[in-house]
Amino acid sequence: MNTPANAEQTAEYLAWLAEQRRQSAHTLSAYARDLGRLADLAGEQPFARLDAASIRRQIALLHGKGLSGRSLARLLSAWRGFFRWLQREGKATHNPCLTLRAPKSPHRLPDALSVEESAGLLGAATAADAGDRAENTLLALRDQAMFELFYSSGLRLSELDGLNLDALESLRDSGEIRVTGKRNKTRIVPVGGKARAAIAAWVAARASLAAPEEAALFVSRQGRRISVRMIQKRLERRAKETGFSMPVHPHMLRHSFASHLLQSSGDLRAVQEMLGHSSIASTQVYTHLDFQHLSKIYDQAHPRARLRSARTKADKA
Repeated sequence: MNTPANAEQTAEYLAWLAEQRRQSAHTLSAYARDLGRLADLAGEQPFARLDAASIRRQIALLHGKGLSGRSLARLLSAWRGFFRWLQREGKATHNPCLTLRAPKSPHRLPDALSVEESAGLLGAATAADAGDRAENTLLALRDQAMFELFYSSGLRLSELDGLNLDALESLRDSGEIRVTGKRNKTRIVPVGGKARAAIAAWVAARASLAAPEEAALFVSRQGRRISVRMIQKRLERRAKETGFSMPVHPHMLRHSFASHLLQSSGDLRAVQEMLGHSSIASTQVYTHLDFQHLSKIYDQAHPRARLRSARTKADKA
């Protein structure tokens, strides 16, 4: 339930996020969902009447229903920012979320493909779509360019979807592209040889599919900017055709890029820069992935590790 006054404040805040903070459509959609939960909690009372005790009970209730600590932390962060804005606008006297913290969840490492799995996914020939054969070829070129770029440069889904043709201005000369990430920050990322070749093949054919004056690098069958959901579906389809039993999503290619680059270079700071992380703490999770990789290699290759593994199995028998 959302009273007219609460609905108006929500709309004003979302407009402020869009105009002043330059938040993406994806981020705004997430904020709208989070504030919808807050409106349900408020019911008939104004947002300004909510107190810390009622919000703490709601967080406990959502946690009991299975919402993870990470999701609850994001929810509290959104609510905290909203109340901060209400205070600044003179529409609330306190921030009931200020001292609240979400319950901790078990630390979960991001999913990443192995080097061999990544090569298999990107090297697979896609099955033909039903319909026009020439269009199928165009879609295959587009998909290959998107997936190669994901893995080559560690882009976020929203970053790849938001790319325009002008981002490629430096690709031919320096092998780099300009990407606009979170909070409208831009960065330059290197692009590998296979990705550059795939992008060049797609750009050469793109005009046959793209609508006139369309600025987007990657377009749909309709000739307009491809949606993030369609990118996800195309990658899921590629993985299924390649024989993957697990679901593969775009962020998995970003995780794989970071993990494999760290394994080969050991340069955490460089990986941070390429991923566009504002804090190196966000990048440090990949050191755990790297340790997992080293542990697996150790168990497979070291004579003592193999002996330990055999004894463990014998003890369990």
